[in-house]
Amino acid sequence: MARPVTLFTGQWADLPLETLCEKAKAFGYDGLELACWGDHFEVAKADADYVKERRALLARHGLELFSISNHLVGQAVCDRIDERHQAILPPSVWGDGEPEGVRARAAEEMIRTAQAAARLGVKVVNGFTGSPIWHLLYSFPPVPPAAIDEGFADFGRRWKPILDAFQKAGVRFALEVHPTEIAFDVASAERAVEAVGGHPAFGFNYDPSHLGYQGVDYVEFIYRFRERIFHVHMKDVAWSQTPRLSGVFGGHLPFGDPRRFWEFRSLGRGHIDFERIIRALNDIGYQGPLSIEWEDIGMDREHGAREACAFVRNVDFKPSDVAFDAAFERT
Repeated sequence: MARPVTLFTGQWADLPLETLCEKAKAFGYDGLELACWGDHFEVAKADADYVKERRALLARHGLELFSISNHLVGQAVCDRIDERHQAILPPSVWGDGEPEGVRARAAEEMIRTAQAAARLGVKVVNGFTGSPIWHLLYSFPPVPPAAIDEGFADFGRRWKPILDAFQKAGVRFALEVHPTEIAFDVASAERAVEAVGGHPAFGFNYDPSHLGYQGVDYVEFIYRFRERIFHVHMKDVAWSQTPRLSGVFGGHLPFGDPRRFWEFRSLGRGHIDFERIIRALNDIGYQGPLSIEWEDIGMDREHGAREACAFVRNVDFKPSDVAFDAAFERT
Protein backbone atom coordinates (compact mmCIF):
# COMPACT_ATOMS: atom_id res chain seq x y z
CA MET A 1 0.00 0.00 0.00
CA ALA A 2 1.03 3.62 -0.44
CA ARG A 3 2.48 5.54 2.46
CA PRO A 4 0.15 7.17 5.03
CA VAL A 5 -0.62 10.84 4.42
CA THR A 6 -0.55 13.02 7.53
CA LEU A 7 -1.03 16.71 8.28
CA PHE A 8 1.50 18.68 10.32
CA THR A 9 -0.49 20.69 12.84
CA GLY A 10 1.98 23.54 13.34
CA GLN A 11 0.15 25.88 10.95
CA TRP A 12 -3.17 25.00 12.63
CA ALA A 13 -2.20 25.57 16.25
CA ASP A 14 -4.82 28.31 16.58
CA LEU A 15 -7.46 25.55 16.49
CA PRO A 16 -8.17 23.14 19.35
CA LEU A 17 -6.91 19.68 18.53
CA GLU A 18 -10.42 18.20 18.61
CA THR A 19 -11.55 20.67 15.95
CA LEU A 20 -8.52 19.98 13.79
CA CYS A 21 -9.05 16.21 14.07
CA GLU A 22 -12.55 16.62 12.69
CA LYS A 23 -11.29 18.74 9.82
CA ALA A 24 -8.30 16.53 8.98
CA LYS A 25 -10.48 13.44 8.75
CA ALA A 26 -12.94 15.28 6.50
CA PHE A 27 -10.03 16.47 4.31
CA GLY A 28 -9.00 12.83 3.79
CA TYR A 29 -5.91 12.47 5.99
CA ASP A 30 -4.75 9.23 7.60
CA GLY A 31 -3.20 10.93 10.61
CA LEU A 32 -1.58 13.96 12.18
CA GLU A 33 1.95 15.07 13.01
CA LEU A 34 1.39 16.84 16.32
CA ALA A 35 3.12 20.15 17.00
CA CYS A 36 4.30 20.74 20.56
CA TRP A 37 2.55 24.09 20.78
CA GLY A 38 -1.02 25.28 20.99
CA ASP A 39 -2.99 22.57 22.77
CA HIS A 40 -1.96 19.88 20.30
CA PHE A 41 0.78 18.25 22.37
CA GLU A 42 2.05 19.83 25.58
CA VAL A 43 5.29 18.27 26.76
CA ALA A 44 4.88 19.62 30.29
CA LYS A 45 1.61 17.69 30.65
CA ALA A 46 2.75 14.48 28.96
CA ASP A 47 2.31 11.94 31.74
CA ALA A 48 0.78 8.51 31.11
CA ASP A 49 -2.80 9.76 31.40
CA TYR A 50 -2.22 12.71 29.07
CA VAL A 51 -0.63 10.67 26.28
CA LYS A 52 -3.39 8.08 26.57
CA GLU A 53 -5.97 10.87 26.16
CA ARG A 54 -4.16 12.29 23.10
CA ARG A 55 -4.05 8.85 21.48
CA ALA A 56 -7.72 8.26 22.28
CA LEU A 57 -8.70 11.61 20.76
CA LEU A 58 -7.02 10.79 17.47
CA ALA A 59 -8.42 7.26 17.49
CA ARG A 60 -11.97 8.56 17.88
CA HIS A 61 -11.50 10.34 14.58
CA GLY A 62 -9.78 7.42 12.87
CA LEU A 63 -6.41 9.18 12.76
CA GLU A 64 -2.94 7.68 13.22
CA LEU A 65 0.13 9.22 14.85
CA PHE A 66 3.70 8.63 13.70
CA SER A 67 5.65 11.65 14.99
CA ILE A 68 5.57 14.85 17.01
CA SER A 69 7.46 18.07 16.34
CA ASN A 70 9.13 20.56 18.66
CA HIS A 71 10.73 23.06 16.29
CA LEU A 72 10.29 26.10 18.52
CA VAL A 73 12.13 24.83 21.58
CA GLY A 74 14.78 23.06 19.50
CA GLN A 75 15.59 26.37 17.83
CA ALA A 76 16.81 27.77 21.13
CA VAL A 77 19.29 25.00 21.98
CA CYS A 78 22.26 26.51 20.15
CA ASP A 79 20.89 29.74 18.66
CA ARG A 80 21.99 33.33 19.30
CA ILE A 81 19.20 34.18 21.73
CA ASP A 82 17.43 37.53 21.51
CA GLU A 83 13.98 39.00 22.13
CA ARG A 84 12.50 37.17 19.13
CA HIS A 85 12.77 33.87 20.96
CA GLN A 86 10.50 34.99 23.77
CA ALA A 87 7.55 34.98 21.34
CA ILE A 88 8.05 31.32 20.39
CA LEU A 89 9.20 29.70 23.64
CA PRO A 90 7.17 28.49 26.62
CA PRO A 91 7.64 30.84 29.60
CA SER A 92 9.32 28.02 31.50
CA VAL A 93 12.02 27.83 28.82
CA TRP A 94 12.41 31.57 28.29
CA GLY A 95 12.69 32.31 32.03
CA ASP A 96 14.54 35.58 32.52
CA GLY A 97 15.83 35.55 28.95
CA GLU A 98 19.50 35.24 29.87
CA PRO A 99 20.86 33.48 26.74
CA GLU A 100 22.83 30.66 28.28
CA GLY A 101 20.01 29.85 30.67
CA VAL A 102 17.53 29.77 27.78
CA ARG A 103 19.77 27.35 25.86
CA ALA A 104 20.16 25.07 28.88
CA ARG A 105 16.42 24.99 29.59
CA ALA A 106 15.68 24.38 25.90
CA ALA A 107 18.05 21.39 25.95
CA GLU A 108 16.29 20.00 29.00
CA GLU A 109 12.91 20.47 27.33
CA MET A 110 14.08 18.59 24.22
CA ILE A 111 15.14 15.68 26.43
CA ARG A 112 11.69 15.74 28.04
CA THR A 113 10.21 15.79 24.53
CA ALA A 114 12.02 12.54 23.69
CA GLN A 115 10.74 10.95 26.87
CA ALA A 116 7.19 12.18 26.16
CA ALA A 117 7.40 10.80 22.62
CA ALA A 118 8.38 7.42 24.01
CA ARG A 119 5.37 7.43 26.34
CA LEU A 120 3.20 8.43 23.41
CA GLY A 121 4.52 5.53 21.39
CA VAL A 122 6.12 7.48 18.53
CA LYS A 123 9.66 6.96 17.31
CA VAL A 124 10.47 10.31 15.71
CA VAL A 125 10.59 13.90 16.97
CA ASN A 126 11.01 16.49 14.22
CA GLY A 127 12.43 19.92 14.89
CA PHE A 128 15.03 22.62 14.56
CA THR A 129 18.43 22.95 16.23
CA GLY A 130 19.20 26.64 15.94
CA SER A 131 22.65 27.78 14.84
CA PRO A 132 25.40 29.84 16.45
CA ILE A 133 26.86 30.67 13.01
CA TRP A 134 23.91 31.42 10.72
CA HIS A 135 24.68 35.13 11.07
CA LEU A 136 28.07 34.39 9.49
CA LEU A 137 26.51 33.06 6.30
CA TYR A 138 28.12 35.69 4.09
CA SER A 139 31.81 35.90 4.76
CA PHE A 140 32.36 39.62 5.19
CA PRO A 141 34.04 40.86 7.20
CA PRO A 142 36.04 37.75 6.39
CA VAL A 143 35.07 34.85 8.62
CA PRO A 144 38.01 32.72 9.77
CA PRO A 145 37.43 29.01 9.05
CA ALA A 146 38.05 28.41 12.75
CA ALA A 147 34.91 30.38 13.58
CA ILE A 148 32.79 28.05 11.45
CA ASP A 149 34.56 25.04 12.92
CA GLU A 150 33.75 26.26 16.40
CA GLY A 151 30.11 26.81 15.43
CA PHE A 152 29.71 23.19 14.39
CA ALA A 153 31.64 22.08 17.48
CA ASP A 154 29.29 24.12 19.69
CA PHE A 155 26.31 22.45 18.00
CA GLY A 156 27.86 19.06 18.64
CA ARG A 157 28.58 19.78 22.31
CA ARG A 158 25.04 20.98 22.96
CA TRP A 159 23.17 18.33 20.97
CA LYS A 160 25.11 15.15 21.74
CA PRO A 161 23.72 14.84 25.30
CA ILE A 162 20.22 15.43 23.93
CA LEU A 163 20.73 12.78 21.26
CA ASP A 164 22.03 10.36 23.90
CA ALA A 165 18.76 10.88 25.76
CA PHE A 166 16.81 10.31 22.55
CA GLN A 167 18.66 7.06 21.94
CA LYS A 168 18.03 5.91 25.51
CA ALA A 169 14.31 6.61 25.00
CA GLY A 170 14.23 4.69 21.70
CA VAL A 171 13.35 7.85 19.76
CA ARG A 172 15.17 9.60 16.92
CA PHE A 173 15.53 13.33 16.27
CA ALA A 174 14.88 14.53 12.71
CA LEU A 175 16.26 17.98 11.91
CA GLU A 176 14.29 19.90 9.31
CA VAL A 177 17.09 21.24 7.11
CA HIS A 178 16.22 24.91 6.78
CA PRO A 179 17.81 28.36 6.60
CA THR A 180 18.71 29.60 10.13
CA GLU A 181 19.56 26.03 11.22
CA ILE A 182 22.99 24.45 11.62
CA ALA A 183 22.17 22.49 8.45
CA PHE A 184 20.49 24.32 5.58
CA ASP A 185 21.81 22.50 2.49
CA VAL A 186 23.68 19.29 1.63
CA ALA A 187 27.14 20.57 2.55
CA SER A 188 26.10 21.89 5.97
CA ALA A 189 24.02 18.75 6.64
CA GLU A 190 27.12 16.63 6.09
CA ARG A 191 29.03 18.76 8.58
CA ALA A 192 26.21 18.54 11.10
CA VAL A 193 26.29 14.74 10.97
CA GLU A 194 30.07 14.84 11.49
CA ALA A 195 29.70 17.29 14.39
CA VAL A 196 27.61 14.80 16.37
CA GLY A 197 29.95 11.93 15.48
CA GLY A 198 27.39 10.27 13.20
CA HIS A 199 25.07 9.79 16.17
CA PRO A 200 22.46 7.11 15.33
CA ALA A 201 19.64 9.19 16.85
CA PHE A 202 20.36 12.14 14.53
CA GLY A 203 18.83 12.41 11.09
CA PHE A 204 16.57 14.55 8.97
CA ASN A 205 12.99 15.54 8.43
CA TYR A 206 13.27 15.86 4.65
CA ASP A 207 11.50 18.95 3.25
CA PRO A 208 12.31 19.79 -0.38
CA SER A 209 10.78 23.27 -0.22
CA HIS A 210 13.67 24.63 1.83
CA LEU A 211 16.23 23.32 -0.64
CA GLY A 212 14.71 23.98 -4.06
CA TYR A 213 14.65 27.76 -4.06
CA GLN A 214 18.26 27.85 -2.83
CA GLY A 215 19.39 25.90 -5.88
CA VAL A 216 20.21 22.80 -3.81
CA ASP A 217 19.74 19.35 -5.38
CA TYR A 218 16.80 18.23 -3.28
CA VAL A 219 16.64 14.74 -4.84
CA GLU A 220 20.34 14.04 -4.29
CA PHE A 221 19.76 14.95 -0.63
CA ILE A 222 17.60 11.84 -0.30
CA TYR A 223 20.28 9.57 -1.72
CA ARG A 224 23.13 11.25 0.17
CA PHE A 225 21.38 10.76 3.52
CA ARG A 226 19.41 7.61 2.73
CA GLU A 227 20.05 6.11 6.18
CA ARG A 228 19.06 9.31 7.97
CA ILE A 229 15.76 10.22 6.32
CA PHE A 230 13.61 9.64 9.40
CA HIS A 231 10.54 11.60 8.29
CA VAL A 232 9.27 13.45 5.22
CA HIS A 233 7.48 16.77 4.85
CA MET A 234 5.63 17.36 1.63
CA LYS A 235 5.71 21.09 0.87
CA ASP A 236 5.95 22.96 -2.40
CA VAL A 237 7.66 26.21 -3.33
CA ALA A 238 7.76 28.40 -6.42
CA TRP A 239 10.69 30.55 -7.42
CA SER A 240 11.02 33.08 -10.21
CA GLN A 241 12.47 32.02 -13.54
CA THR A 242 13.64 35.58 -14.19
CA PRO A 243 15.55 38.11 -12.04
CA ARG A 244 13.50 39.75 -9.29
CA LEU A 245 13.94 42.65 -6.87
CA SER A 246 14.94 40.36 -4.00
CA GLY A 247 17.10 37.26 -3.85
CA VAL A 248 17.18 33.84 -2.29
CA PHE A 249 16.95 35.11 1.27
CA GLY A 250 14.06 37.48 0.68
CA GLY A 251 15.35 41.04 0.87
CA HIS A 252 13.61 41.54 4.25
CA LEU A 253 10.27 41.42 2.42
CA PRO A 254 7.29 39.66 4.04
CA PHE A 255 5.74 36.56 2.56
CA GLY A 256 3.22 37.54 -0.09
CA ASP A 257 5.14 40.57 -1.33
CA PRO A 258 5.24 40.38 -5.16
CA ARG A 259 8.88 41.49 -5.16
CA ARG A 260 9.99 38.25 -3.52
CA PHE A 261 12.04 35.72 -5.50
CA TRP A 262 10.18 32.73 -3.99
CA GLU A 263 7.05 31.74 -2.08
CA PHE A 264 5.73 28.54 -0.53
CA ARG A 265 2.89 27.09 -2.57
CA SER A 266 0.16 24.51 -2.06
CA LEU A 267 1.32 21.12 -3.28
CA GLY A 268 1.43 20.80 -7.05
CA ARG A 269 1.39 24.56 -7.60
CA GLY A 270 5.12 25.18 -7.27
CA HIS A 271 8.31 23.95 -8.91
CA ILE A 272 9.20 20.90 -6.83
CA ASP A 273 9.23 17.67 -8.85
CA PHE A 274 7.41 15.33 -6.48
CA GLU A 275 7.47 12.34 -8.81
CA ARG A 276 11.28 12.34 -8.66
CA ILE A 277 11.04 12.57 -4.87
CA ILE A 278 8.67 9.61 -4.64
CA ARG A 279 10.91 7.52 -6.88
CA ALA A 280 13.94 8.42 -4.75
CA LEU A 281 12.07 7.58 -1.52
CA ASN A 282 11.14 4.24 -3.08
CA ASP A 283 14.78 3.67 -4.00
CA ILE A 284 15.96 4.14 -0.41
CA GLY A 285 13.10 2.10 1.03
CA TYR A 286 11.39 4.89 2.97
CA GLN A 287 7.98 3.67 4.13
CA GLY A 288 7.14 6.31 6.73
CA PRO A 289 4.43 8.94 6.47
CA LEU A 290 4.26 11.72 3.93
CA SER A 291 3.38 14.63 6.16
CA ILE A 292 1.93 17.73 4.55
CA GLU A 293 3.22 20.99 5.97
CA TRP A 294 0.73 23.23 4.25
CA GLU A 295 1.80 26.83 3.59
CA ASP A 296 0.48 29.13 0.86
CA ILE A 297 -0.16 32.73 1.82
CA GLY A 298 -2.41 33.26 -1.20
CA MET A 299 -4.83 30.38 -0.63
CA ASP A 300 -7.52 29.47 1.89
CA ARG A 301 -5.88 26.84 4.10
CA GLU A 302 -8.85 24.47 4.25
CA HIS A 303 -9.08 24.40 0.46
CA GLY A 304 -5.32 23.94 0.32
CA ALA A 305 -5.18 21.17 2.91
CA ARG A 306 -7.85 19.21 1.09
CA GLU A 307 -6.27 19.55 -2.36
CA ALA A 308 -2.80 18.83 -0.95
CA CYS A 309 -4.00 15.54 0.52
CA ALA A 310 -5.49 14.52 -2.83
CA PHE A 311 -2.29 15.58 -4.62
CA VAL A 312 -0.07 13.41 -2.41
CA ARG A 313 -2.32 10.40 -2.78
CA ASN A 314 -2.19 10.83 -6.55
CA VAL A 315 1.60 11.29 -6.79
CA ASP A 316 2.61 8.53 -4.35
CA PHE A 317 3.04 4.93 -5.46
CA LYS A 318 4.73 1.84 -4.12
CA PRO A 319 7.75 0.43 -5.96
CA SER A 320 7.43 -2.54 -8.26
CA ASP A 321 8.41 -5.93 -6.91
CA VAL A 322 9.02 -7.34 -10.40
CA ALA A 323 10.88 -6.14 -13.48
CA PHE A 324 8.46 -4.81 -16.08
CA ASP A 325 9.85 -7.17 -18.71
CA ALA A 326 9.95 -10.25 -16.48
CA ALA A 327 7.10 -11.83 -18.45
CA PHE A 328 9.42 -12.20 -21.44
CA GLU A 329 12.00 -14.27 -19.58
CA ARG A 330 12.28 -17.89 -20.60
CA THR A 331 12.37 -20.55 -17.92
